[in-house]
Amino acid sequence: MGDVVYIRLKNYIKATEKQKLMLKDIAYITGNSKFIPRLKHTFIYQLKSSDQKYIVMDIFTVITELHEQFPNIEFQPVGPNQTIVEIERRKRQPNLLAVTGIWILLFVGSGMAIMNFHYDVSMQEVQQKLHYMLTGEQQKFPLWIQIPYSIGLGLGMILFFNHVFKKRFNEEPSPLEVEMFNYEQDLNQYVIMKENKVGHKDDHP
Repeated sequence: MGDVVYIRLKNYIKATEKQKLMLKDIAYITGNSKFIPRLKHTFIYQLKSSDQKYIVMDIFTVITELHEQFPNIEFQPVGPNQTIVEIERRKRQPNLLAVTGIWILLFVGSGMAIMNFHYDVSMQEVQQKLHYMLTGEQQKFPLWIQIPYSIGLGLGMILFFNHVFKKRFNEEPSPLEVEMFNYEQDLNQYVIMKENKVGHKDDHP
């Protein structure tokens, strides 16, 4: 064999419909080969309209394709054995009415959840007793406790999720981001096991 080239497949990429996938799109390559610039632009697979939302590129298929085009190069795989390709279809404009309806539904639902929680733990009675303990007076609506509590509840949620719209307070991931990451890991594992894998190479366009 000649030069050695090391290939590390990317875990996950996004591609447009009917895009031609080159080696540089799905993998990182390195080595002492003078062919690396050519290797980066080596054709691997042509996405088709019949492809589903996800396809899986296997390292065996990639190396087989490369060996046919570069028989004198030794290819050594490192890292992941599959690349998940998500095909982004043409996006439709969001329906303003539907977005507004979903926003109202989530807003009312979250508000009801907070109110039901406070009712279950008798939050108003607790605040009334706290007011009585501190002032010695009975008060049905101790606003000097309820108002700061309501503000603190909102601020606490903002700090908990570590976001104000697109602004982050620090680099630490929020619990929601961690859960989304775990979900994506499980989804990727499912795609690798269940979704369609690209096997033998198709004819070049």
